[in-house]
Amino acid sequence: MSTYLVCSSPIHGHAVPMLTAARHLVQRGHRVIVLTGARFAGRVREIGAEFRPLGGRADFDDRDVSSYLPDRDRYRGLAQAQYDIQNIFVKTIPDQYRAVSAILEAEKPDAVLVDGAFAGVAPLLLRTGPRPPVLALGVTPLTQSSRDVAPAGTGLPPSATAAGRIRNRLLGVLARRVLFRRTQTLAQGLFADLGVDRLDLFVMDLSGAFDRFLQLCPAGFEYPRSDIAPNTVFVGAMPPGGSSGGSAGAALPEWWGDLDDGRPIVHVTQGTIDNHDLDRLIRPTLAALRGLDVTVVVSLGGRPLAALAATDLPPNARVASYLPYDELLPRTAVYVTNGGYGGVQHALGAGVPMVVAGDTEDKPEVAARVAWSGTGVNLRTGTPSPDALRTAVQRVLDDPSYRERAGRMAAEAAGYDTLALIEAELESAVAAWPRWY
Repeated sequence: MSTYLVCSSPIHGHAVPMLTAARHLVQRGHRVIVLTGARFAGRVREIGAEFRPLGGRADFDDRDVSSYLPDRDRYRGLAQAQYDIQNIFVKTIPDQYRAVSAILEAEKPDAVLVDGAFAGVAPLLLRTGPRPPVLALGVTPLTQSSRDVAPAGTGLPPSATAAGRIRNRLLGVLARRVLFRRTQTLAQGLFADLGVDRLDLFVMDLSGAFDRFLQLCPAGFEYPRSDIAPNTVFVGAMPPGGSSGGSAGAALPEWWGDLDDGRPIVHVTQGTIDNHDLDRLIRPTLAALRGLDVTVVVSLGGRPLAALAATDLPPNARVASYLPYDELLPRTAVYVTNGGYGGVQHALGAGVPMVVAGDTEDKPEVAARVAWSGTGVNLRTGTPSPDALRTAVQRVLDDPSYRERAGRMAAEAAGYDTLALIEAELESAVAAWPRWY
């Protein structure tokens, strides 16, 4: 058996799939050390792994945005995106790197597995010196640069035509040298302080630098790239684990039997983090579907039922703090979501078509892939109107092609044994790697 170091940014949507992988490795008899934020210490120990805390600004609580992004409200649009990326993923690199280095020195793990945005291991990858193999899990849409794909964040569909490749190249240059120039310059300075004199890679696209990059989705859900990096391996989606407003162990609510009345079930959630302002998606969806011949099932992602007033709930709606997704999704006709990557993958695994309304973090890119794959409708906003939601839900209900394509995606997803593939990739990397200490 091996010793593995698993590293995750302290963000719920990143930590949950990393802990799912860590739990599997523990159950398989490996020693697993997990490096992440203090708020996940209990969950790490519950799965039988050893917890190690991140330090400094790398350890934040993503539930309290004002504590780690205090000036976020001063920015809008691109400026806000750059502020977020700098403070969450770039300025945290030195503290992440120091924590990783200390564990490597003390524990000598056989391999390191990180979430794909955990850039604190990049100095190990970009300079010479002894180190273990470093693999990454793609817990967000693949951001890998390509001549066939526009830069991440644009929300544009892929294009491999001559004109499309010109578009992609120009937008790539614009993103790196103009739009995110300050972010790249900041990263270059931080990497120089850590012994990397030259940062040739775009800091927002480090996927090609890992020894293996294991993308968490079926290959059919990701944009095709004729020049995809050879280290990229698609491993399918993680099994459900409560990362998207549902929970594998949640109890059935007392109204569960109401779902047997034969009406189509429309499920709506804002996930477990971006769920404080229910006016963004849940309340507009309830208003949109009031009076429609469907049953609207709401998950509040852990928030108390009192977060919704009785006047918010039409007669055709039911609400719970958490719901058992293994039970709910196979019965769902349409999944209305703000585009959390884990939740979308769970829905696809159950063959459920979607309506996606997301405009923060990676959600526009998730929504764009849903539309491109034909598995749902992208509303291109995080605050859709009730009219837009009603039209989109009715469209997905009435057009069987959405469910057919979601079904094909589910069949593809079923062909992956994701956790076994992750373990196999780790074992293969260790077997091929010379002793590094």
